[in-house]
Amino acid sequence: MTRRQSNNQWSGGIAAHPAPNKFRVQKSAGKVLASIFWDKDGVFLIDYLPKGQTINAEYYSSLLVQLKDILEEKRLWKVTKLVLFLHDSAPGHRALATQKKLAYLGFHCLDHPPYSPDLAPSDYHLFPGLKKELKGRHFSSDLEVIAAAETWWDGHPSDFFF
Repeated sequence: MTRRQSNNQWSGGIAAHPAPNKFRVQKSAGKVLASIFWDKDGVFLIDYLPKGQTINAEYYSSLLVQLKDILEEKRLWKVTKLVLFLHDSAPGHRALATQKKLAYLGFHCLDHPPYSPDLAPSDYHLFPGLKKELKGRHFSSDLEVIAAAETWWDGHPSDFFF
């Protein structure tokens, strides 16, 4: 018996099994990257990264300036207190320009050691519920994804963030 014959015998031959049906896949929106700044009272700022752009030190520093403006506008008493950040070790967070901007704005960063098994609170508190809400749903555009995420954020009372 040749190798080809043994392969046909193993698979039952071509005529024994018709080709499987191919299902049409419904195209959905792509991924949306959100930077979320929050504390025990709720969300301060959500920024959705434009397509084709990456978060680098310059982009992230501009978000920090926006955050400072929002804190001054909405929650003035929080700016007078110490503002602490818990970042992961993403390059945009560790960059020297970002560290200088944090110091200039009066923000302080808590160390999050690289390869730490500890998760940031967003990883185990905020995002799992959002992922569960969006799982299995199909969106035709990024704007629909953003609207669904914002509806989910807005649907939680302030004690959820505590």
